[in-house]
Amino acid sequence: MTEFGELNHRELDRYVRRVSDRWPLDRALLAGARVADLRGVGPQRERGPEYVIVLVSEHFDGVPWLERVYVTGTLWDAYEMGAPADMHAYTPTEFERRRENLPAVRDAADWGLELIPQPA
Repeated sequence: MTEFGELNHRELDRYVRRVSDRWPLDRALLAGARVADLRGVGPQRERGPEYVIVLVSEHFDGVPWLERVYVTGTLWDAYEMGAPADMHAYTPTEFERRRENLPAVRDAADWGLELIPQPA
């Protein structure tokens, strides 16, 4: 996670651990305006949320979506990160569907930072 030096990597790692303690995660993606800034996207754009978090876990199956979003949101430390985050918490099947029809999820999947190393 050294690609984006201005992010609070220590807090991001802690956040992933806090969520993983409740639901083991398959993927955790970070996107949003702050990530776009660090990637060099110019200021002449609609900014949108500062952070977008997309979490994917088969263990979300059977857990109501609002409960997932609420709990994962309460685990995010907006003070440490400097801004709140829009939370998305999906099973792998839901993630694939949402990737097709939700721009925020598609952007996170295409351009976001992987917070959990993925196998090659």
